Amino acid sequence: MSDSTLYEEETPGLTIGISGPARKSTALRLISLGLKMCGAQTHYIRPGAHTDVSLLDGLVLSGGTHVHPERYGQQSRVTARYDRKRDDTDQRLLESAEQIGLPVLGICRGAQFINVFHGGTLCQNVTPLRNHTRHRPLLLPLQTVRVVQGTRLGGIMRSPTIGANRIHSQAIKRLGENLRVVAVDNDLFVQAIENTHEQWLMGVQWHPEYLLYHSGHRRIFSEFVHAARELKLARLEPDGE
Repeated sequence: MSDSTLYEEETPGLTIGISGPARKSTALRLISLGLKMCGAQTHYIRPGAHTDVSLLDGLVLSGGTHVHPERYGQQSRVTARYDRKRDDTDQRLLESAEQIGLPVLGICRGAQFINVFHGGTLCQNVTPLRNHTRHRPLLLPLQTVRVVQGTRLGGIMRSPTIGANRIHSQAIKRLGENLRVVAVDNDLFVQAIENTHEQWLMGVQWHPEYLLYHSGHRRIFSEFVHAARELKLARLEPDGE
């Protein structure tokens, strides 16, 4: 399916929940833009909100503060901002999304939280471990990422090597259950994960919302919205048809 077809396609009432911090940032507005470009409405979910996930058609876990290390059995080893209320909210959202097979896209912190949710761990500071990648944050797609072919992400990006940005200082360490690594950087830090079950679930370590001018990164949003649309249409079908 072409990009143009996805952008023109409309499904009334298609709603994507976006989980984020208490105050919206530029990144959150860009995520919303990326989803709206694909024909979806958005509903913002702040920490502590008790959103009825069954009323959503898809869920995005955005970037932000670090996941508290107690979530994966560690003590804090770095100076960082944490948001336990948001951790609790994202936990509830993922539990509900998994129960009903809701499509999920995790971005940066969101990808890390998906991994922790599935029993994985994080490296709290990758900066001193970098040998072949830059140490400073990059908003432009100047980080080389190698994509595993034959995966959902491989089909979206259509290239074994892509350029991505990088704003994070943490990374996935031990992979969670029922997940697979689908992209790495030149230091072999995990850059993207997918689940191995039927549910559409993907986590990317970079920020595709800052790269909407690039067709490959736009397709991450369009394919996610397409999965949400397919689920919504299946829900609307009468039983037995």
